[in-house]
Amino acid sequence: MNAVIDKPTVDHNSIRQQAEMVLPPPVLSAAEQKTLVARIKQLLIDQDAALVTHYYTDPALQQLADETGGLVSDSLDMARFGHRHPAETLVVAGVRFMGETAKILSPEKRILMPTLEAECSLDLSCPADAFARFCDEHPDHTVVVYANTSTEVKACADWVVTSSIAAKVVQHLTDNGEQIIWGPDKYLGSYVEQMAEADMLIWPGSCIVHEQFKAKELAILRRQQPDAIVLVHPESPPEIIAQADVVGSTSQLINAVQHSSAKKFIVATDNGIFYKMKQAAPDKILLEAPNAGIAATCESCAHCPWMAMNCLQNLASTLEQGNNEIHIDPEIRERALIPLQRMLDFAARLN
Repeated sequence: MNAVIDKPTVDHNSIRQQAEMVLPPPVLSAAEQKTLVARIKQLLIDQDAALVTHYYTDPALQQLADETGGLVSDSLDMARFGHRHPAETLVVAGVRFMGETAKILSPEKRILMPTLEAECSLDLSCPADAFARFCDEHPDHTVVVYANTSTEVKACADWVVTSSIAAKVVQHLTDNGEQIIWGPDKYLGSYVEQMAEADMLIWPGSCIVHEQFKAKELAILRRQQPDAIVLVHPESPPEIIAQADVVGSTSQLINAVQHSSAKKFIVATDNGIFYKMKQAAPDKILLEAPNAGIAATCESCAHCPWMAMNCLQNLASTLEQGNNEIHIDPEIRERALIPLQRMLDFAARLN
């Protein structure tokens, strides 16, 4: 039985209003971008820094990470790469919890971000104090939190999971007879609950990007494109997931495009992922799942405004000025590391 909790409530309207107030960075000319990229490459060398970027950031940043020996991946892979990399400084292009995760795994490194104002609606929808109170009200439950959370929320947890391993962890816990609190994504939580045949208390958070995909319009687009494979991230609503041919994490969706014999795909996740999908399979046709209009497939519809705050300009400024550094209370970091390391150890045993 699904048990999405009603209290405490999450002010989704306020979160969406915050997102709507985010201004995109100014557009650069080709010449300006070329000059800025050259300067950033030299700054990375001069400062012994590695650049890691999320799949949802601007393609120019993803390309820069590729060209400089950095990484484009999901948040946990970004942090693990930074932990293994010998560079003294790690520059994390994404949203703030990603920089924090990197700092949790690599406290000895200097972690910089192009901006510290890049939020995440899942993080905002799960305030640490409210979540801690809820956990305290259910002391007999094992607390599992998605990686898209603050360090303080991770410090409340028994397990931190990614979308690719969440169902396996929950299945493991359920097999051991453990009762589970899940936070913060209610859609991913419901999907995991179904896959693992679990019974969880689910925090009512959501991602503003994935929540906006439209089921009716997706059905129309599928009829218009009958040979297309539908790829869906599990942060999406259940009526979107129900239409999917493949449900998976960002990396799993990219792999699906690369290895499938299909030539056309409808993609229900942030459109920043198209950069890596096109790299992996340049001959494939990629369509955006509609999040507005009637059977709309549009440019830049499904894109996180906070991810879009990361740009070449503020990346260069961060490297030049050394600002936007991530700092975490050492005691909280140590507590947050425990559930994160528990997941890493679990994943290692699966391989």
